[in-house]
This record gives sequence, structure tokens and C-alpha cells, in this order.
Amino acid sequence: MQRIKEVIVVEGRYDKNTLSQVVDAVILETSGFGIFNDKARRALLKTLAETRGLIVLTDSDAAGFLIRNHIRGCVDPRLIKHAYIPDVPGKEKRKAAPSKEGKLGVEGMRPEILLEALHRAGATFDDRPEGERSAPITKADLYTRGRSGREGSRAKRLALLKKLSLPERMSSDAMLDVLNALMSREEFYRLDLQASSMKTENKTPMRSSDSPIS
Repeated sequence: MQRIKEVIVVEGRYDKNTLSQVVDAVILETSGFGIFNDKARRALLKTLAETRGLIVLTDSDAAGFLIRNHIRGCVDPRLIKHAYIPDVPGKEKRKAAPSKEGKLGVEGMRPEILLEALHRAGATFDDRPEGERSAPITKADLYTRGRSGREGSRAKRLALLKKLSLPERMSSDAMLDVLNALMSREEFYRLDLQASSMKTENKTPMRSSDSPIS
């Protein structure tokens, strides 16, 4: 599976599921028109655009272009690459009826069509062998550093989200995607160790006069 440097923006989870089987990349959803009223999600897209660059891959219907233009209006256009799928008549298998315009969306595209769209958009493909790529941040890393699945994990996770100016409602899986877009595994561990060191330094040592009286 080919890895792509940029963060890819799609409309919904079915689009994300389809694309994640084609390329190894950070893929974020707009939740359809949900992004229009989601300031935190728009701020996140700006941050990711500045860090990794964005590729917008929406459906080729009116709704898809409306979402695409909205992103273009809130993120520096110089940081965005646009990938377009062709107009293909049809209906996705999971749907009872075709879309209003009768076109297949991203979720209905064949893998080779999606790859061609990304190539045409100028996506940055990482062609290095798997063994030469840096290891990603995993759920195990979050658990090891106490950010997931342990007592007090939620508070630590919220502290990390706040430090990175990310929305507190972000799930662990979504946070993992964003962390991998923003930093390497080594950088994550350094950031976490720095946070732990700051907490230790901020604790005032107990003086003898402060000791509890027995």
C-alpha cells in the first residue's frame, strides 16, 4: 500500500473506509456539511494544512463542490491540492437508491481511479520500502504513556489535546490520526516526557516544617 504525505479530506466515513484500503494516509472527514458550523474542525484543518498539506477529495456532485469551496475559503489555497473523481453514473451497493445526481461518490470508485485522482492532484507518495519508514504512533504508545485505557487517561489526553490546540471532543482514534500527521513517534515521546518533567518540576518539595504532625 502506498503512503501519502498529505492529509486527505473526504466527506464521510464510507469514503474514508474505501480510501483507507487504497492508500496509507491520514484521512479526515468533514461529516458532510457538518464542517460548516464546526470551528474546531476548521481550525484543525488549518493546522494540518500548515504541517502536512491537504488533499481535498470530495464527491463530484453539487454538495461535494460546495464542501470543497468552503474548505478553500477557510484554509490557505496554497496549502491545498484538489483531487477529482470522474462523473460515473451508478449507485453504491449499500444505498437503496442513487444520489440526487445519479453519480457514484468516492466510496463507489475503483482503487485505480482513486489512485489516478491522487496522482493527478500532485500527491506526495512515499516510495521508500516499509522498513525504511519511521514507525507510526500507535494505540499501544498512547496506552504506554497513560493517554488511553488507564486510570486518569482521559485527563492526560485532554491535557495533550489542549497543548496541541486540538478539540477536546476528539476521540482516541481521531487523535491518533492527527498525532501521526503532526509529529513522528520519537517527537511524540519527547513531547510526552517534557510534559511529565514539567509536572514534576512544578511540584514544590515538602519542607520539614510542612510535615504532618503525628
